[in-house]
Order: sequence, then structure tokens, then C-alpha cells
Amino acid sequence: MIHAQTLVDAHLYPNQEAVMADALRALLHDKPQLRIELAIHRYQTEDLSLAQAAHIAGVSFDRMKALLLARNIQLRLGPADADEARKEIAEMERIIARRELP
Repeated sequence: MIHAQTLVDAHLYPNQEAVMADALRALLHDKPQLRIELAIHRYQTEDLSLAQAAHIAGVSFDRMKALLLARNIQLRLGPADADEARKEIAEMERIIARRELP
């Protein structure tokens, strides 16, 4: 088994936290179902919008909605106030900007 510190000692990563972050990114990339489960968990336990959950899960808005409904999870549709609406717009603009990068 390789330890995180070994990769740091080999100057492949600046610290163990960077190793773990990269390992988690790779894990979630290789196992899409984990991304979906994580998004569902965060939707239930955090103040996460449906669009944000869909982005984390790597699925469309409609697919995320269907996944939540299939588990009888109540949907929170629409912002509660103008400030929340602005935050959602900003988040969607960030997501779109990332997808437009080469």
C-alpha cells in the first residue's frame, strides 16, 4: 500500500491534503454512483439547490429531480428570497463558464 506521505516525499504533491484531494477527485470521477449519492446526501443535509446537486452528481437538472423523487425526497424548488436567487444565478454562471473553457 502506498501512503500519502510517500507521494509528498517524492515531490509529486506539496502535502498530504493535496494527495487526498486528488485521490477523492479520481474516486468520484471513476465511480459516478458515488457522486450521485454524495449529491443526494448534501441536498438533504445542506442548503444546496437542485441545480447545485445536479452539478455535483454530474447529471441533468431533470435527472437529479427524478433521482430525488424516486427516493421520496421533497424538492426545494425556487429561491426563498431575492438574495438566494442571486446566489443561484451566480452559481449557474460559474458552472456554465467552467464548461465553456477549452
